[in-house]
Amino acid sequence: MPKNYVGHLPAQDPLHHYLQYDILPQLGLASHKPRFRVFRMGGSNEVYLYEEKHSHAQVIGKFFAGHGGPNIPAKDQRMAQEFHNLHLMRSYGLTGYPHDVVRPLGYNGWLNSLLVEEYRGGQPLSNVITDTIFDRQHEKLYEKLTALAYFLATFHNRTANGYAVNFNDDCAYLDRLVRKLFKKQFISWDDVQEFSWLRDRWREQPRMWEDQQVLVHGDATPSNFLFGQGLSVIGIDLERMKRADRVFDIGRITGELQHFFLQITGNKYAAEPFIGHFLWEYSCHFPNRESAFHSIGGRVPFQMGLTLLRIARNSWITHDYRQQLIQEAKLTLRTF
Repeated sequence: MPKNYVGHLPAQDPLHHYLQYDILPQLGLASHKPRFRVFRMGGSNEVYLYEEKHSHAQVIGKFFAGHGGPNIPAKDQRMAQEFHNLHLMRSYGLTGYPHDVVRPLGYNGWLNSLLVEEYRGGQPLSNVITDTIFDRQHEKLYEKLTALAYFLATFHNRTANGYAVNFNDDCAYLDRLVRKLFKKQFISWDDVQEFSWLRDRWREQPRMWEDQQVLVHGDATPSNFLFGQGLSVIGIDLERMKRADRVFDIGRITGELQHFFLQITGNKYAAEPFIGHFLWEYSCHFPNRESAFHSIGGRVPFQMGLTLLRIARNSWITHDYRQQLIQEAKLTLRTF
C-alpha cells in the first residue's frame, strides 16, 4: 500500500499522548520522549501510519470520523465493531503464520473515532492480479489464490455455527444495489424488473438455503488481503464482518477477479482459469472435495453478479464499462 510522508506528530497533540501512554506499552516500549513520523496511507478511510523514530515501531491509525471530522455515534460504533471483530477472529487462532488477522491495539472515540492496529506489511491481492495481467506472472497468482483459499476456508470453517443460512438477506442486498443503480439512472425500470425476476428465480433454488452460517469477512476485496512468504495471508478491514453463507466472500473474490481481467484486458474469459483454481483450492479443505466444489460452484454466481453490480455503482468507472458490468451481472445471474 503506498504511503506519503506528511511530517511529525506534535508532542502537544492529544494523539501523541494516546500513542505514547496507551499504545506503545503494548508493543513493549515505554519511551519517555517518543517521536512519531506520520505517513498518509491509501484507502477509502482516513488512514495513517505512525512510526516511532527511535524504535521504528509502526502502527496504523484509522479515523472513522475522518481527520478532524465530526464525532457521531454511528462512526464510534463502526470503530468499536471492527476492534472487536479483529479480536474475535484472532481468538479463533488466526494469528501468525500462515493465517493472520491484524492485531488491534486500541480505539478512542474522542480522537475522531480512531482505531489503532499493529502495522503489517505485505503485497495486496490487487497488486498480484495486476502483475499477472501486465507481466504475465501467472504462477504467482495461482500460488497466492491457493493461500487465500486456505485462509478463507479456515476463517469460515472455524466459525460455522450449525444454523442454516438466510438467503433472504442476500436477496435484500441485491435489492439495495438495484435501487441505488436506478436512483443514479445507471439502469432502466426494465432492468429493475429483470433483476427482480432473477432474484426470485435464485430464491427458489433449494441449494441457496442449504449451507450453514459462518463468519464472513464481509468486504473481501483484493485490497483487504496482504500476502507474505509462502502461504502467509494477513486479513485487514473486518469492519463489515457478519454471519452469512461462505460464498458471500468467495463470490466477492471471484467477481473481483473477473472485473480486473475484464477492465484491463477486455476479455472476461481470461479470469476463468484463476477463478476455477481458487474454487478448487477452497474446496480441498472439506472431507469431500468434489462435492464441496459442486455445492459452492452452484451458489457462487449469485454473489459474483452482486459483486459486478456493486462495482458498477462507483463514480470512477466510465459509462461504457459500467454498462458492460451490468450486462455481465445479468448474464451471471441467469445461470441459476
